[in-house]
Amino acid sequence: MQAYNPYLPSWEYTPDGEPHVFGDRVYVYGSHDRFRGHVYCLNDYVCWSAPVENLKDWRYEGVIFRKTDDPDNRHGRGCLYAPDVTQGLDGRYYLYYVVDKHCWVSVAVCDTPAGKYEFLGHVRYADGTRLGERPGDDGQFDPGVLTEDGKTYLYTGFCWGHDKSRRGPTVTVLDRDMLTIIEEPRTLIPSAPYSAGSGFEGHEFFEASSIRRFGDTYYFVYSSVVMHELCYATSRYPDRDFVYRGVIVSNNDIGIDAYKPALKPMYYGANNHGGLVRVGEKYYIFYHRHTDGTNFSRQGMAEEVRILPDGSIPQVEMTSCGLNGGPLKGCGTYPAYIACNLFTQEDNMYTGGSGSNGFWLDGRFPRITQDGRDGDEEDGYIMNMTDTATCGFKYFDCLGVKRITLRVRGYAGGYFEIKTAWDGPGLARIPVEFTNEWTDYAAEVSIPDGVQALYFTYCGSGSAALKSFTLE
Repeated sequence: MQAYNPYLPSWEYTPDGEPHVFGDRVYVYGSHDRFRGHVYCLNDYVCWSAPVENLKDWRYEGVIFRKTDDPDNRHGRGCLYAPDVTQGLDGRYYLYYVVDKHCWVSVAVCDTPAGKYEFLGHVRYADGTRLGERPGDDGQFDPGVLTEDGKTYLYTGFCWGHDKSRRGPTVTVLDRDMLTIIEEPRTLIPSAPYSAGSGFEGHEFFEASSIRRFGDTYYFVYSSVVMHELCYATSRYPDRDFVYRGVIVSNNDIGIDAYKPALKPMYYGANNHGGLVRVGEKYYIFYHRHTDGTNFSRQGMAEEVRILPDGSIPQVEMTSCGLNGGPLKGCGTYPAYIACNLFTQEDNMYTGGSGSNGFWLDGRFPRITQDGRDGDEEDGYIMNMTDTATCGFKYFDCLGVKRITLRVRGYAGGYFEIKTAWDGPGLARIPVEFTNEWTDYAAEVSIPDGVQALYFTYCGSGSAALKSFTLE
């Protein structure tokens, strides 16, 4: 068995992933997008888990909380935004979440990590006023939670880059009942209007609060004002003195200069959200990518990271192998939806073309999609491969690869060029023709032995779709 990115099935759209180890399994909690959805987070909360000794073996745990389970959302019109889960001092598991258009944090509880959560109440001040409704409170958004030493720390926030009404994310301390505030909100790191001289300039807080402690260091992970990156700050304390440390991952690889210029986007990025987790002796960052040419069909991704002796985390590339523990085998058939690079000769940093308000991808660009409707277990593929469109896959441990077969359909007349670098020389050309059925096309090729990336660039007329490729 091998692991791919995205780490869940290609028909699952669970972004904002917060991974936690409870017992002998890793559980991922996130929001739940809909394929071809028109807004974010249209579906109910689900959970997936994997044994700590095998992050290739993910299990669907089912729906853990429905939109209509919230008493303020019985009609189901509000969406369930990104949640987080913590184990309380009583051993039970507490789900913190915010419903679309609500300014408060709601809490549900369950006896097991992935059972049916039941609504418990709202985070509130001692007088019963809900956090977010007192004059001067910020509206609540994207809760992250950490329980230790008899307290639960709640991190929330949403700060547009030029909004002076919000100074940054806040941390609020809750009592043992997991609801009542015992230490009022304080600003943790700055928003853009208040960042001068802070060290956060250019990477100020936008949203997606996530908190972990490793050893004696607290790691606060967040999405910055540039959206596509997950940044982190560290402190010796859970509620103050956080210092900006850098970018962990970008969902278009901005900042990575190991295989391309640092500012060249290699995927169509947009908002990002995720969290760190330690599994055994290894560390991972969970994040998400955007598919189907919109912001609203996001999929969970994960990469292994290193924490250096000084506590820093070097930025990692987006890859196709993610949780595999190393490169994929340089033989066999692979689905095209595991592409980690997707672009044309015209650089475009974000999901959304000119005049699209950042929500809809320009029709000129390739995108990962699927047939059928939301919930149909249909494998994904890449569509709209027009002239110069390139899909990239990283990495494969190649040995004696002499032949590549592509499974293609679409009204296209041209060829795919096979390369091991996005700007490298072509090693082979595979001609393709007009067809509305998936058709195999093959060519002899000599892939150098060793760990390699693979890039397929379409050249020609029309638009091709790529289902899979086979290495022999």
